[in-house]
Formats: sequence, structure tokens, C-alpha cells
Amino acid sequence: MTPELPRYTSQQDGFLESAFEKRGLKLEIGAPVTGAVPAGGTVAVTSGDGTVRFFHPENGPTTRQAHDGAVLCLVAHADGVLTGGDDGRFLRILIDGRIEEVANFGPRWIDCVASGHEHYACSAGRMVHIWRKNKATAISLEHASTIGGLAFDTTGKRLAVAHYGGTTIWTRGERRWKSSKLVWKGSHGTVTFSPDGKFLVTSMQENALHGWRLRDKEHMAMQGYPAKIKSFAWVGDIPHLVTSGANEAICWPFDGNYGPMGRSPLCVAHDSAHLVTCVQSLKEKNAVFVGFQDGTVLLAALNDNKESIVIRGSTGAEVTAIAVTKSLSHVLIGDAQGNVLWTRLWAGGTDERIV
Repeated sequence: MTPELPRYTSQQDGFLESAFEKRGLKLEIGAPVTGAVPAGGTVAVTSGDGTVRFFHPENGPTTRQAHDGAVLCLVAHADGVLTGGDDGRFLRILIDGRIEEVANFGPRWIDCVASGHEHYACSAGRMVHIWRKNKATAISLEHASTIGGLAFDTTGKRLAVAHYGGTTIWTRGERRWKSSKLVWKGSHGTVTFSPDGKFLVTSMQENALHGWRLRDKEHMAMQGYPAKIKSFAWVGDIPHLVTSGANEAICWPFDGNYGPMGRSPLCVAHDSAHLVTCVQSLKEKNAVFVGFQDGTVLLAALNDNKESIVIRGSTGAEVTAIAVTKSLSHVLIGDAQGNVLWTRLWAGGTDERIV
């Protein structure tokens, strides 16, 4: 089908309400949206009041009160999600609404959570706790400073832990987890392995990314952003690491042996007036959802010659979460004022894809 093209009023005034908004479900949930991930055939959404909602394509959302306070972190896991809150609880929540408390750390916040094939983990302060599936006891690993980010690689055998001064990679051996250090001064936050496992990238407290080629620990610095990088996502087959932090989505290529070293990024979904605050890939497509400070969400192909598609118009509320169902049927958008848009990605059958 022909894409639904954006309708401009002006760059200053923003975008009008889109066709996706008109046919979608709009909710005001009463608290900022803190995260969203696909979970089974649904999308799970967390918020600042401790609730977790599962949005079902056919039956609408269901709501569970999970935490006594804000949900700080969220990751998909098996038939549901793992969450951490400022109430010190680490929870497993199933799509059917059942809640299991994995651990309770009292006054210590659960800052980060991660899920691999055979293990899952959370962090509280300087400690990382790792559970194996069907095991009640965790392995606890202490670090020199508060944890800023956790991520398993695609094999589930390596866990990256970002903290002040760099990143520690824990590799699962036959009897124990073995560590190796990636050193770089400064505070490191959200962390991610490249899909092929060759590179590791963190967001910095400064307006920059820092990365390493893991085979030889070669450094790479991706600097010059006007704002702190709050969000990034792997997009496409090459792939590209697409990031927030500028007035357009910055897309770093990670193909070959050198990744982005010595290369310029591709830039898509330009907006001269507002910064990008959230990005999310459209799986199996060479395209990315790009959310802005003013509430606009665009869908852009990784091609700077193509015009972006408006998914949500300008609402005035910063986009904080975007997630797509695994079937690519629906997209969910959440913002800092507690507004949620849940809408189909095409008007007719599954052969009418928008990209």
C-alpha cells in the first residue's frame, strides 16, 4: 500500500494528528510511562505508579498493581516480563497477571534488569545478582561502583555490567562466572552488545557513546551529541545502532571488522526544533520509530532520501517508550505525562505493510 504520508503545519507548530492516532486507542494512565517491551503476543507497559499493563491486540489492556512506587526497569522474559522498582522488589510478571517476587532488597532500588537464555539478573547498588532458570538461589557479584546498565549477549553466555570507569564482562564458565574489564574513565550507563557479539557500546554521563571492539579491546568514541543519550536500538541487517540525543536519529553502522570507526553516521527523521528522546526498531524492517520531546513519533527507513511517516502527531509530552508486537501488528507509544497510544500499523490485512 502507499504509506500514509506526514501532514505538516510547520516545523514550529509540529505535526497534526495522524491516521494511526485516529484509528487507535488513547489512554491517560495517570503516571509517566517508564518502559514498554513486547511480551508474547502483547506489549507490556510500566509506569511511575507501580502498575504493569499488558496490551492485547484483540482484547485491550489488562492492569496489575505490581510495585509500591515507580517501576524503574523492565525486560521481556519467557511468558512475561521482569521488573525492578524503587520499592526494592525484583518481580517476574506473567501475561496472565500472575506475579512472583524473585527477590526483595528492602530500601535498595532495583536499578537494572536483564534476561538471557538460561539466566536472568538484576542490580541493586554495586551488586549484580544472577539467577539460573528453575534455581531459587542467586549468584552475587560485587563491583566498585553503582551499576549503570546490564545486558546479556545474544548467546546468553556473557553479561555486560556498566559502571563508573568502564564495563565488566562476566562470562559463564563450567563452574563460575569469569570477569574481564573494559576500562574508560567516566560514568557508563545503558549497555548493549552488537547482534554479532563483536562490539560493546555504553551511553555516558556526558553527551556521548563509548564502545569497544571485543576481540582486542580497541576503543571507539561517538561524541558531539547536544544532549545525553537516553535511548538506542539495533536496526536492520547491517546493523546500525540508532540513538537519541540529537534533533534527528543518529545511526552508526556496525558492519565489518571496524564498525563505526572512521565513518560518519546516517541521520534520519530530522526535526530542527526538537530533540529525539526515544528510538525503537521495526523488527525485520530496515526502519526505526523515532520519538521526540514534543510527543511526535516518526517512522523512518534507514535511507536519508526517504520521507518519514508520522505515527503520532505533536502532543507536547516527551516520548519515553515505544514498543511493537512481535507480529508487527500494533505499536504502543507512551510519554512522560502518562499518555498511551495503542494502534494498528496498517489499516487492512497483513499484506498491507507500511514499509
